[in-house]
Amino acid sequence: MNVKDEIVEEVRVAREAYAARFNYDLAEMYKDLKAKEQAHKRNIAELEPVEPQLKPALRD
Repeated sequence: MNVKDEIVEEVRVAREAYAARFNYDLAEMYKDLKAKEQAHKRNIAELEPVEPQLKPALRD
């Protein structure tokens, strides 16, 4: 089954173009993404860690 998904193809083209801008240098891409993150700082959610709780049937 070789179905071509237009959305997946669009994402792959965008990823390739982005990587090419930085000559495929992961460190440079990372710096760019971190700079964008700092420039557009917003918290989507602030969650406190939660301790996992086992169901009674799963305990020893």
